[in-house]
Amino acid sequence: MAIQHAKPGEVFDVGPLGDAIANTKTSTLLKTEAFEVLRLNLPAGKVIAEHKARGEISVQCIEGRVIFTAMDNANELTAGKMLFLSAAEPHAVQALEDSSLLVTLILGKK
Repeated sequence: MAIQHAKPGEVFDVGPLGDAIANTKTSTLLKTEAFEVLRLNLPAGKVIAEHKARGEISVQCIEGRVIFTAMDNANELTAGKMLFLSAAEPHAVQALEDSSLLVTLILGKK
């Protein structure tokens, strides 16, 4: 079965999940050759070890609190906070609370 992504012009919700966050899996909301947007849901205590994205990324905290480590800095992201990283910048994430992040990856043309 193919993964369903948003279609051009389609409205979709990226608001806080509230109590549903614990039962909602991470999902790719849309994907094209140029970029990908995913909703990353992390339970409290979850750690994503240092890794790199091939393209530039933006990360916006929708709800919860995470420590986002990149460029020798550990920054706390809370609801409404956002950051941007250049391509291939090593980074890691640790959820301090149940958290939901909106991640945009710039892929460029293949």
